[in-house]
Amino acid sequence: MERLCGEKLPFWVANETFHTDRPDLSECFQLSVLAWLPCIFLWAAFPIYVYYLKRSSRGYIMMSLLNRFKTVFGLFLWIVCWTDLFYTFHELRSGNTQPPIYFVTPLVLGMTMLLATFLIQYERLHGVQSSGVLFIFWFLSVLCALVPFRSKILKVYGKDVPDKLRFTTFYIYFGLILCELILCCFNEKPPLFSNVVTDPNPCPETTAGFLSTVTFWWFTSLAIKGYKRPLESKDLWSLNKRDSSEEMVPKLLKEWDKEQAKAKSDQHLTNQAVYAKPQPSATNHVSGGTGGNESSPEEAEVLLSSHKAAPHQPSFLRALIKAFGPYFLIGSLFKLLQDSITFINPQLLSMLINFTKDKSAPDWWGYTLAFLMFFTAILQTLILHTHFQYCFVTGMNVRTALIGAIYRKALVITNAAKRSSTVGEIVNLMSVDAQRFMDLTTFLNMLWSAPLQIMLALYFLWQNLGPSVLAGVAVMVMLIPFNAFIAMKTRAYQVQQMQHKDARIKLMNEILNGIKVLKLYAWENSFKDKVLAIRQKELKVLRKTAYLGALSTMAWTSAPFLVALTTFAVYVTVDENNVLDAEKAFVSLSLFNILRFPLNMLPQVISSLVQASVSLKRIQNFLSHDELDPSSVDRKNTGSDFAVSVVNGKFTWAKEDQPVLHNINVMVPQGSLVAVVGHVGCGKSSLISALLGDMEKQEGEVSVRGSVAYVPQQAWIQNATLRDNILFGNSFNEQKYHRVLDACALTPDLEVLPGGDMTEIGEKGINLSGGQRQRVSLARALYSNADVYLLDDPLSAVDAHVAKHIFDNLIGPEGVLKGKTRILVTHGISFLPQVDNIVVIVDGRVSEMGSYQELLKQNGAFAEFLRNYALEDIIEEDEATEELIEDEMFSDDVLSNHHTDMVDNEPTFNETKKSFMRQMSIMSGDSDNLRCRSVRRHGCSQRRHPEPQEKKKPQEMEKLIQAEAAETGRVKSKVFLEYAKAVGLVLSVIICLLYACQSAASIGANIWLSEWTNDASLNNTKENVNMRVGVYAALGIAQGVLILANCLLCRAYCMLRAAKLTHRNMLQGVLRAPQAFFESTPTGRLLNRFSKDVDAIDSHIPENIDIWMRTFWYTLNVLLICSALTPMFLLVVAPLMVFYWWVQRFYVATSRQLKRLESVSRSPIYSHFSETITGSSVIRAYGRHDAFVHMNDMKVDDNQKSYYPGIVSNRWLGVRIEFIGNCIVLFAGLFAVGGKNTLNPGLVGLSVSYALQVTMSLNWMVRMTSDLENNIVAVERVKEYSETETEAPWEVEDKKPPPEWPMKGNVEFNQYCVRYREGLDLVLKNITLSVKGGEKIGIVGRTGAGKSSMTLSLFRLLEAAGGEITIDSVKISEIGLHDLRSKLTIIPQEPVLFSGTLRMNLDPFDKYSDEEVWKALEHSHLSRFVSNQSAKLEMECSEGGENLSVGQRQLVCLARALLRKTRILILDEATAAIDLETDDLIQSTIRTQFEESTVFTIAHRLNTIMDYTRVLVLDKGQIAEFDTPTNLISQRGIFYGMAKDAGLAQ
Repeated sequence: MERLCGEKLPFWVANETFHTDRPDLSECFQLSVLAWLPCIFLWAAFPIYVYYLKRSSRGYIMMSLLNRFKTVFGLFLWIVCWTDLFYTFHELRSGNTQPPIYFVTPLVLGMTMLLATFLIQYERLHGVQSSGVLFIFWFLSVLCALVPFRSKILKVYGKDVPDKLRFTTFYIYFGLILCELILCCFNEKPPLFSNVVTDPNPCPETTAGFLSTVTFWWFTSLAIKGYKRPLESKDLWSLNKRDSSEEMVPKLLKEWDKEQAKAKSDQHLTNQAVYAKPQPSATNHVSGGTGGNESSPEEAEVLLSSHKAAPHQPSFLRALIKAFGPYFLIGSLFKLLQDSITFINPQLLSMLINFTKDKSAPDWWGYTLAFLMFFTAILQTLILHTHFQYCFVTGMNVRTALIGAIYRKALVITNAAKRSSTVGEIVNLMSVDAQRFMDLTTFLNMLWSAPLQIMLALYFLWQNLGPSVLAGVAVMVMLIPFNAFIAMKTRAYQVQQMQHKDARIKLMNEILNGIKVLKLYAWENSFKDKVLAIRQKELKVLRKTAYLGALSTMAWTSAPFLVALTTFAVYVTVDENNVLDAEKAFVSLSLFNILRFPLNMLPQVISSLVQASVSLKRIQNFLSHDELDPSSVDRKNTGSDFAVSVVNGKFTWAKEDQPVLHNINVMVPQGSLVAVVGHVGCGKSSLISALLGDMEKQEGEVSVRGSVAYVPQQAWIQNATLRDNILFGNSFNEQKYHRVLDACALTPDLEVLPGGDMTEIGEKGINLSGGQRQRVSLARALYSNADVYLLDDPLSAVDAHVAKHIFDNLIGPEGVLKGKTRILVTHGISFLPQVDNIVVIVDGRVSEMGSYQELLKQNGAFAEFLRNYALEDIIEEDEATEELIEDEMFSDDVLSNHHTDMVDNEPTFNETKKSFMRQMSIMSGDSDNLRCRSVRRHGCSQRRHPEPQEKKKPQEMEKLIQAEAAETGRVKSKVFLEYAKAVGLVLSVIICLLYACQSAASIGANIWLSEWTNDASLNNTKENVNMRVGVYAALGIAQGVLILANCLLCRAYCMLRAAKLTHRNMLQGVLRAPQAFFESTPTGRLLNRFSKDVDAIDSHIPENIDIWMRTFWYTLNVLLICSALTPMFLLVVAPLMVFYWWVQRFYVATSRQLKRLESVSRSPIYSHFSETITGSSVIRAYGRHDAFVHMNDMKVDDNQKSYYPGIVSNRWLGVRIEFIGNCIVLFAGLFAVGGKNTLNPGLVGLSVSYALQVTMSLNWMVRMTSDLENNIVAVERVKEYSETETEAPWEVEDKKPPPEWPMKGNVEFNQYCVRYREGLDLVLKNITLSVKGGEKIGIVGRTGAGKSSMTLSLFRLLEAAGGEITIDSVKISEIGLHDLRSKLTIIPQEPVLFSGTLRMNLDPFDKYSDEEVWKALEHSHLSRFVSNQSAKLEMECSEGGENLSVGQRQLVCLARALLRKTRILILDEATAAIDLETDDLIQSTIRTQFEESTVFTIAHRLNTIMDYTRVLVLDKGQIAEFDTPTNLISQRGIFYGMAKDAGLAQ
């Protein structure tokens, strides 16, 4: 510096600076250090900043007045600086030589000002509205210029001005930089062509200035809005473009594709090495990560492992890092800065304590220290929150990208892959696993930052206390394995708890899906016990977790104390001369407190890292699943005349399975109608899947010419309006649309639906009957106007006359589709004569193919099949029976136990009559809810729905599914009280007191420490060291014990009790709810309450309460101590607390509502997702893949739209609350300086070190208040469902019917009326009829005539609106529901099975012996199938009975009925979608086994009821005809018309 400044200007003068009351810095220091600081900053930032601007240009901004001013001022500054320079040259010439510094500094400053001016323009051209770099530069400049500003004035006071020109130029310079700083606070207009302009509600962040961004001021508008009234989704800002799915998902997928390609090429090389030449892959695969060319995987594995080949798993982690790493790194840099600043405050604290000791020190030094503490704290706050913002946004982006990637993948995975991961698991990937990544990104930086902080802290501690620090460190190190052990155990328990929870939710899902069946069978109690048993296990695990939690909490709170205790104890005992004074004690304490955070975080970060790595593996495996090969079906085929052709096809559902279809050769000429027939499970649906490309093609060629429309066996209906379901993304053309509706016989249904075609259809098509759903599915196909139609048994679900209508007008040779290629899978024989070609499939092979006549002539399997069931062949009846016996065509179908023995035991006459009745074999029916699944079809079984009512005014739209009410406004104190009651009121009070005691103990320990340090100044340290250490230890240990006791009492006992009660009440409430409740409440919402809300009560609320109590008492103590030491402090506390309360109210109101909006917008993602997976084959067939991906992206963005302000609200709060904390530090410091003559150093240390800690606890307190309010809502929501209106009591003690009731089975309806829900029209009007015991009654009528309603009324699923039903002179409305329902039996139209053993499905209460069960199985023709299974009765049924064919499931329902064997049996068209034999089995079994019982059958195939005692014809809810079938036919009424349609009457 000497060379620069010369001799006359010394660099540092101690007397001028420290030892005076008017300190000043030397001129050389001012000219060099202070002048160069800002310049160095700007030049260092310049290259990085320019590169950044180049990369992210947002368009340019027009020159504005603001910009012109900035530029002009910049040029002026340059002129001013260079004026100084030229003046120095001028002086040189006139012989007055100045030191070099006078040349260097103006030169440097001038260059820097030019650079700043250049940046102002460069930023404008790149669309920067507010510059952070320049703001910091001007701010630094002004800050550094303040010193010369003051010192020049001080000099003027002393004597006149020596250097007038430089004096003037400096003040001009100061004015200009001040102006630049002020101008820098204002914003430019948005750049031209930016999307901000077009957006209706843009996020103000994009246009916010630098200051606003750093302090998150731009969020304030939303906070105020949220405080004034609860926020709604329309108040939310649009998502920033860079966070949206369309930016994020492709970014990740691009990297992932690169990874996969790389892995594949690596693998290809290694495989080349392993085999001489790799076999060509013949599977239907786009190999999704594992090579498709390994001949036998085991062999390849062995060879590969011996070669130590390149890793052939593509790394998903690498893809994530490449996609999101750079942005995340910026956040990490901020973290690094913040870590270094953290350690400044303890140093300042030690200076402050020294200052109070040194009575001669000037006061200004103390005040400077206090303000310095304040400023470093503020800087630290701003940097920390900027870092968090980067991390959270990264987390959010990762989640968006993951969900998008998983969704896109789920649309194209093979069936084998789909089987390995159920819908639930995939939804879990989206919700749980993506969430874990989000949580990890926020703390990922702790992985390097924690060790760094620990090392720095130890370095400073060593300087302070020397080697005795090691004792404290040893304690810490010992605690680490303890914490790690606890963390590992907790992890294990969490996994266990998750398993129990999954099991419980899976069971709940099945219960909710099959709730109607449970109610009909009166099985609720059995299932309730199953749920509670799982819940009990779950609570047991939770209790263990709570014990561990208590230990870890104790370790975490006592750790700093134990460390301090050992360190201080060792320090004073090791050496007589070591004196513990205030500076050493409190600086060490504040360093220990800094240490506490990283030490605690490390194990947590590591455990969440482990969790995330598990999630990573799961996601990676899912994304590496094989995809369907789009080229397995040749869509381009133009060469041949055939529209559809399969040559030598061999297909399987999964690579490792047996082929389902063998050498299939099918040629379908352009424009022909082909029928595919065969038994249940012979592979008809599989053939259709093969044509769609959904199966693995093992060999052969498949080609389909042109576009495809596909009608699955189970109609897939979206949760949208009816019209949207039919249009399916095509544009609306009214004329065409009405033609389609007519052809599909939907027009009459529209009149019945409440909103016509704009009626909203519930999830899975819940408010349409099965027939309507199937017709909507047909209408969708017809509207799509494709070239090839694949129809998988669409006629099975509709009434006979509707089926005929649809066949004639739509599918048949004269239908709308004539000229299109149609492949129809059907069970309906009556249509076969009209089709061009028939394909007969037996056991996965095409046994014959040809026209109806040709096949009859061939006299093969098909002729046989027909002859059994067709009218034309009555004449050859005897011959037929003989042939059947010889041939035994149906020899080994699992369902039929040698069908022949049944036939030849019956008299010939019966056989004739039967084949006569069979002619009409359309299975049909507005089957309320047909969901016949083909063996491997994926879907969830679900509840049936009554036919919708007629509505007088179709224009009234009525939402079926009520929107989930998001609670608004403050959480009522009532809810807290509710929770306290569940915990126990007395206990709640005791818990609060315990927290207070624990807090008092910790404060006592620190006051004792300050007393101890004062011994040093009085020099009586030697004598009472032991006493000091002893009491200190006692107080600390007391604190630990209190915490432990508290946690055990609070978390392991009370809170779990509350959790147990609330869940039990909700379960009870839901099971007791009437059927209508389940119709208007989506399953997803109920499941959400059972998973998310119960989880909140189990684990989140106790944790929140625990932390809240601790921080509350802690904060209170700090304020008490500071006020006790300096009573002046109270004056400051009051306004600060008001401000605190105010911020907290704003924040809590807004953030609570944001959380609610976020969780409400979250469920549509998952429900849309599970809907998509269920219908993926339909979506693919129609080529709507991209549209659905787009819908999913929209839903995710919608969810992130409410999540993003949620993150920002936390940052907004953090900055403001920490500002309050920093003010407390400032005032504690200032008052300590002011009162330094009366206070001793120990107390100053105590109050300031406490104040330094308070920021954290203030912040936590607000966060916990808000979390608690958000989570306590769960109590409210769970309570809401435990108080649903219940159906009638299950058992009425004084009205119990006798155990053997009903003896005879007489049923009487008397003036009976019923409606579905309040406010709807009557469905049954004044029904009066009486049925004698043992009569067989058939019930027929058109869709919506009220057939199902009659059966529902018998079971009281619908309560009477008038009149009554009596069974054997007992009024059913007076007895308990279980008493009633357990005495009736229904074979529901839709076979619902629960996952569990077959035995449990037949007899959940274990009432019957094994013999009885086997007997029932024998009668229902299942015993052969079951005894072939290895597990026999313990055979596991998968969810919804997926592993049985539809026919087998129907037979299981029959077996249930046979087991119960009650006097009254109701058959709800159990015949839909079963092949004719199965149907025969059921009918004959019912005739023989239920001879004594009264049977009601809702029939759609009239032939089943032609021999019944009487037939009841319903029309519009009234009895139209009621008589024997013969009389009805002779009356020529409605029944006659139906019989004629069916060909049963001439």
